[in-house]
Amino acid sequence: MTATSQAPDYGPEEPASEVPKVPTEPSGEGAASKASGEEQAPAATSGEEQAPTATPEAPAPEATKPAPRSEDVPSVPLQLTIEDVSDCSVTVSWEPPERLGSQGLQGYLLELRKEGASEWVPVNARPMMVTQQTVRKLAPGDKFFLRVAAVSPAGAGPPATLDQPIHIREIIEAPKIRVPRHLRQTYIRQVGEMVNLQIPFQGNPKPQVSWTHNGQALDSKRVSVRTGDQDSILFIRSAQRSDSGCYELTVRLETLEARAAINILVIEKPNPPSSIRLVDVWGCNVALEWTPPQDSGNTELLGYTVQKADKKTEQWFTVLERYHPTSCTISDLIVGNSYSFRVFSENLCGLSDSPAITKELAHIRKIDIVAKLKGFVERDFSEAPSFTQPLADHTTTSGYSTQLSCSVRASPKPKIIWLKNNMNIQGDPKYRTFSEQGVYTLEIRKPSPFDSGVYTCKAVNMLGEASVDCRLEVKALATH
Repeated sequence: MTATSQAPDYGPEEPASEVPKVPTEPSGEGAASKASGEEQAPAATSGEEQAPTATPEAPAPEATKPAPRSEDVPSVPLQLTIEDVSDCSVTVSWEPPERLGSQGLQGYLLELRKEGASEWVPVNARPMMVTQQTVRKLAPGDKFFLRVAAVSPAGAGPPATLDQPIHIREIIEAPKIRVPRHLRQTYIRQVGEMVNLQIPFQGNPKPQVSWTHNGQALDSKRVSVRTGDQDSILFIRSAQRSDSGCYELTVRLETLEARAAINILVIEKPNPPSSIRLVDVWGCNVALEWTPPQDSGNTELLGYTVQKADKKTEQWFTVLERYHPTSCTISDLIVGNSYSFRVFSENLCGLSDSPAITKELAHIRKIDIVAKLKGFVERDFSEAPSFTQPLADHTTTSGYSTQLSCSVRASPKPKIIWLKNNMNIQGDPKYRTFSEQGVYTLEIRKPSPFDSGVYTCKAVNMLGEASVDCRLEVKALATH
């Protein structure tokens, strides 16, 4: 923008005729008169008017306003300083001059001059009584000087001017990239699918945006990039495995930059296992072994799927899924049938398009079993009686039935004899005996203190005898 004779819209406009002109150079009339040797009229003093002197040789000159004396106008404003610069305005401040002039101060006049222009343009149409002022409606890229002069009724004093021009720049916002959540991990696509990555970014003014693939420039024949003010889109119409790798987005603004790396993996179905063979057949079992595929589809395998089919039905049934080893044993096959086996490779794209199939059949034959009987030696389990659990001393209360138990091991089954104080009590109705799985029990019905004593259990068979005893104490009920 070039300077013109009219003031731009930096603030409220008023008639320019009211603005005192800031002096730039002294008037040249006095110097010319002195050089010609003409006599000058004395200067007018305060309160007096001096009539111009006429000469017969020339007509009387026009009346001119006398130049103000230095003590009548203010001196230079002090400490002109830039307070703030934005992308559309600048604020300056200053201090009052040391001398305000003999007739007082009317205000300050701020003027602007574009770099490369010669004319100063007033910012305020009339003097304002402020020592800080903001120049608005500026455009980024503008360069200009500012000056301020103090004004009194006698005129404007000498201005204070900034030594360096003011440059209006755009406010720089550091670049930043916001990678979507689903792109923070490896972005997986299948061969032939479309890749469309939209990456938002920030920065002011608009930053420079560039992409690289594995540190190299993009192949423009395969990858297209469209960059707007707030995002950049990377587009591949039909992805191929060669498009896999690290794509780095760089957003640069002068010396500032932001980077984001996005890993893309383009995959496809794997090849089938390279080979498969029937290792062994025994009973109802078959051992298989195969080799991994030559091409896993540009990603790791999830495992193998093993299937079987018998010759009669020729229907395939899955035996193992996502099985990681390269050998297996298949059991529970039907005797008399013949089987084929096949193995698929599997990755994220799915199973391989074709399997590896065994060339020969596995025949599950019926094996004739001939039992060879060995001579049987009968074992003698005869055993003399022995107590595995003896009787235990017992205390009971009169009138309450009680039981004494022990366990006996013997073969053949022993005869049990119960004694009290070495006297046979077999057949006494006060006592009841019973046995269960080698445990023999004596029940004493409603005993009295008279039934206290030593009880013995004797076991007798053809191989010998054994006995155990215990002491029973029957306490009488307490009476009140």
